[in-house]
Order: sequence, then structure tokens, then C-alpha cells
Amino acid sequence: MQKKFEDKMTELETIVNELENGEIDLDTSIEKYTKAMKLVRECEKKLNEVEEKVNKILNENNELENFNLEENA
Repeated sequence: MQKKFEDKMTELETIVNELENGEIDLDTSIEKYTKAMKLVRECEKKLNEVEEKVNKILNENNELENFNLEENA
């Protein structure tokens, strides 16, 4: 079963804290860094997928169209 986004983010935070702590040996640090980079890529991919979905809304004909947020000047 694939981990949820939130679980990946929690794991990533844990790894970052361990790396910042500096109390692990070099080999373990490299393994954790490699795992962290994999998690970053997976989370980034998921965020991009979600962004694409959010940028589309249903119009009156139930067809998907791009959503553009207009800023008030």
C-alpha cells in the first residue's frame, strides 16, 4: 500500500531533523539523504497532480476548463 502524502511529509521531516542533529554516521546520513530526496520527488509529483486538478473546474456544460484566478488590483 502506498503511503499517503501526509505520511511522506512526516517521514521527510523526521529525516531532516535526524540529518540536522548530526549524531548519525556518514553512511547512515547518505542513506537518509537518498531516502529524503526520493520522498521530495514523490511529494512534488503529487502536488503537481493536485495542482492540475485544482486548476480545472466544471463549467455549465459539465466540461472541464482551466481556472484562472483574477487578482483585484
